[in-house]
Amino acid sequence: MARKLRRPMKVRWSDLEMEDVRPGVRRCGFGGRDALLVMNELQPGMEVRPHSHERDQIALVLAGRMRFVIEDEEHELGPGEALLIPGGAVHAGEAVGDGPALNLDVFAPPRADYAHLTAWMAADDD
Repeated sequence: MARKLRRPMKVRWSDLEMEDVRPGVRRCGFGGRDALLVMNELQPGMEVRPHSHERDQIALVLAGRMRFVIEDEEHELGPGEALLIPGGAVHAGEAVGDGPALNLDVFAPPRADYAHLTAWMAADDD
């Protein structure tokens, strides 16, 4: 059976409501059935929480500077730099320097635990 095509949807990141995750960390999401983009705003001094998940993650730094630790290996990234975080690897990211960092995470397929970030898009999924 052929899959119904979705209509295109355009957004401006600055118009999306950011979710407060914990002090110094906010995020919002945009995506569909096969991929999810999560915009993260991170403040210096935020609480760092190492974690892992089953599938790969791509992190793209858009503004500021970030330090990612993947299985005890450090990677510092600035604007325009991307990092592949292998599925299953324990990792964490944090803002470094004097100002906030903005990064875009890519998950394909989307993470089920982040489905709430795109619930606002459900009307487009009919």
